[in-house]
Formats: sequence, structure tokens, C-alpha cells
Amino acid sequence: MTIKAVIFDLDGVIVSTDQYHYQAWKKMSDEEGIKFNETINNRLRGVSRMESLEIILEKAERTYTPEEKQALAERKNTYYRESLNEVKPEDMLPGAKHTIDELKKRGVKIAIGSSSKNTPTILKQIGLADAFDAVADGNDITRSKPDPEVFLLAAERLGVPPEECLVVEDAEAGVQAAIAGGMNVAAVGDAGLHSQDADYRLEQVDEILELI
Repeated sequence: MTIKAVIFDLDGVIVSTDQYHYQAWKKMSDEEGIKFNETINNRLRGVSRMESLEIILEKAERTYTPEEKQALAERKNTYYRESLNEVKPEDMLPGAKHTIDELKKRGVKIAIGSSSKNTPTILKQIGLADAFDAVADGNDITRSKPDPEVFLLAAERLGVPPEECLVVEDAEAGVQAAIAGGMNVAAVGDAGLHSQDADYRLEQVDEILELI
């Protein structure tokens, strides 16, 4: 395996903002009288904001118009963005900073491939705004994972062929996106425990250093 670049998902791989997403969705759902819990929240991993909203609205007692749905999504994102002020470098997941630093020393190109439109804010908050050779996020794409668009865009911006990229993902939707893009994929976190399709299943992100 020749790996010239590593493309990281952000949330759940580099940093954990799961609790902030959950709290924001929970606040919005409570205001609307819609049942929302950790089990439902687990279904939202790796999917876009509007797709997440559709999952939540399965428990709604009424039908929402497209305009109302957009307003709900924006309300949730407002709550979430407000909470991002609390994110700090200490919120980086174990091994993440060491992995980034070591890959840079080895001359391996690194990128972020995230469906989140809040990627620039999060990277700034954790002190990694200028750490990556390329960033592709929810502001750049029209199709979220499991579509490979965000990873293919990251590879294009790195100037590295997809087959020479290793994607690091914590969600099954991201694993499938990497496979669809013709990339190698290492699963960590939840996907590391359960994915049947990832090339590698790891406990934490710094284990990829043994693969490259």
C-alpha cells in the first residue's frame, strides 16, 4: 500500500463535539415537543444537518413544511455554534495532535474531509486552523457522506490520486464514502468497533502511523 496522503474526518476523529451536537438537537427537539434521545442521536453520526433533522422528525406529531424544516435546522445550528466557543485544544482526541505532527515530519500530506459547515470554526478553536495542507467541508459540497464528494475534493486539493489516500473515519457513512471514492479507509471509534468494510479497524487515530 502506497499512501501519500491522509484525509481525516473531523468530529470523532480529531476532536469530539458530539456532546455539543446532542445538546443542540435536544434543545431544539424539546422546544418542539419531539422525542429525542441518545439512541436516535447515534443515527445522526456522519450524516448532514438536514438528513439528521429528517431522522429526528420521524418522531414528530405533525408535518413540517420545507421552510419550517430549514428554520429548525438553523435554530439547532445557532445553538451548536454558540456552544463551539467552549471548544478548546484539550478537546482533541487522544493521539490526534501527535499523529498530525508525525505525518507532517514524514512528509505525508494531510487534509480534513468533513461534512460539517462549522469546520473552520472548530479548527480555529483547537489551534489547527493552519495545520492541514487542504480542507474540504460542508461549505464546499452538495452531497454529504456516504457520497464520496468531500473526500474526492480533499484529494483533488492535495493533488494526490484517491487510491493513494487513506481516509480516517469514525462513522459508517464516512467509511462507505471513502470506499465509494476508491480510497483506503481506517475506521476508529464507533466505526472501528462495528464496521465490516473498513480496510483497518483501530482503537485510536495514532495507530495509523504503523500503516504508513
